[in-house]
Amino acid sequence: MQARDVDAVMVVERLAYEFPWTAGNFLDSLSAGYEAELALDASGAVAAYRIAMVGVDEMHLLNLTVRPDLQGQGLARQMLGRLEDDCRRLALSTLWLEVRPSNARARVLYQRWGFREVGLRRGYYPAAQGRREDAIVMRRAVPEVADGLD
Repeated sequence: MQARDVDAVMVVERLAYEFPWTAGNFLDSLSAGYEAELALDASGAVAAYRIAMVGVDEMHLLNLTVRPDLQGQGLARQMLGRLEDDCRRLALSTLWLEVRPSNARARVLYQRWGFREVGLRRGYYPAAQGRREDAIVMRRAVPEVADGLD
């Protein structure tokens, strides 16, 4: 993903979320050098994307989104697989993420991928009627990198 892709990404972001990231969030992430990947469909339109931040020995997944009409076809799993490949390439042993408790589909995906719930961030996400929703913090050891740390 590059800055020129943000307008197309924003179309998907608004389709996928009631409280989407802003274009500024994406541009700031790109400017900061975060790991950013874009997947296109056969017509060249944005199908999925992810933004992840590299830390000391870890990667923090900030946004993983699949266009709503393409969900359930394995794109999120493909993106997670490439994210893990990036972790291995960079020798990062741990993946972190936050997910809304109300996002059952994503929680199931992450649990099947081997993420485990390790904490809660109270009032992390905006929610309807000016309220806030908690975030479940999830962690996964990256195989082959974490194994070498024992």
